Amino acid sequence: MKFAPLKICVVVATIISISSRTFAREETARFRGTDFRGADFFPVLPWDPFHGWDGKATDSQTNGLETIAACHFNFAGFVLPRDLDNCSRLGLGAIVFAGGENGVPIKFQKQWKHLTDAQIEDRIQRMVKSAGSNAAIKGFFIMDEPSVRDFPALGKAVMALRKFAPGEWAYINLYPDYATLGARDTSQLGSSNYTEYLERFVTEVRPQVLSYDNYMVQFSDDLKNTRTAASYFRNLAEVRRVGQKYHLPCLQITAANQLRSAHTIPTPANLLLQAYTTLAAGFRGVTWYTYYSRGYSYGAIGSDGAKTITWPYLQEVNRQVAVLAPVLSRLVSTGIYFTAPIPAPGLPQLPGSVIETITSTSPMMIGEFKGNGGETFVMLVNLSLDHSANFKLTTRTSSESVYEISAIDGDSRPFKSRKDDHWLAPGQGILLQQGKPQPPRR
Repeated sequence: MKFAPLKICVVVATIISISSRTFAREETARFRGTDFRGADFFPVLPWDPFHGWDGKATDSQTNGLETIAACHFNFAGFVLPRDLDNCSRLGLGAIVFAGGENGVPIKFQKQWKHLTDAQIEDRIQRMVKSAGSNAAIKGFFIMDEPSVRDFPALGKAVMALRKFAPGEWAYINLYPDYATLGARDTSQLGSSNYTEYLERFVTEVRPQVLSYDNYMVQFSDDLKNTRTAASYFRNLAEVRRVGQKYHLPCLQITAANQLRSAHTIPTPANLLLQAYTTLAAGFRGVTWYTYYSRGYSYGAIGSDGAKTITWPYLQEVNRQVAVLAPVLSRLVSTGIYFTAPIPAPGLPQLPGSVIETITSTSPMMIGEFKGNGGETFVMLVNLSLDHSANFKLTTRTSSESVYEISAIDGDSRPFKSRKDDHWLAPGQGILLQQGKPQPPRR
């Protein structure tokens, strides 16, 4: 389950964002990425019920949907029907919270397996009817972190949503691979291993998307505990594998607050790393837990409803994702690779199909992609949260030119000679293309 709130750097300078609310709206207008039925589906999503699980949260009244749009999200998170007109005005996609107009406790979404088939269909029909036909609606919140015991009922809920709201997203998020295994009556997953859990979810529920959460970058003390950190990369690779097997887009939820007082806090570096490794794996968007603190520390919006220093960090990372999304949404992931030391046993190492070798002062992750016209792309990520990476690379095809897709404006720029030294800041990624450059964005 999501961690209940408790009552209780690599980069030391504050990022001065080059973004503005006007620029955020221009980016949203050009590439919304919110249409689940479209090829450009690429959600940047705050994992939050906008009004809280009980519908009574007040922090969103101070820093509401306007600040979510200004933070370069293209989804509003989980909203009530009364928020939909505002979402539409701001160009934000919306996942309608199952609680309806007044909100309900979180236990609502845990009840599916106790309902009859007729009750499941009736509940879905009422959810759809309460939301109306607003263009901002992209899906409905169904459940977070189910076990295999929930899958039969969830399959019926997904089928009912297809009946009453064809093409809308039945939002279900899965456990990470460190959820407990074992006997059906004691484990969280209810399966003997994580692969079985994923496979059964796909075959029994027939979802539209594979989404899961993993917070091991933070739990590993910013990757210093390598055994704990291995879960993050192992989980990323396994969900990617299953998603590719069944032709499903994948999403990962990563940490944007301090989940426990003993763990590290959000920094520009660890936010960048979580976003860029997700993109390098070929995932179709970035999800952050959470935007509002609500009992946590160091969330983008504090418990007092005011912005914290995390807000501009998150805004800048989301801005980079928003700029690269129009290119990434058209690409197909063809491979992921790691330089030594690999972060988890069994993960693939170079050479890949595009990159032959990388010599780097820090470990790196490499994502390879292919475009619709056969073009090749590579995303490189510095996996160190302590040091900038000085690197050189060699490609399989040395005759083709290499271009960087700028995370500032999305335009292509010549990448310096492959014999030159290149640098990436801690956690930073870079998207490269071989061959003909991308046309100018403006």
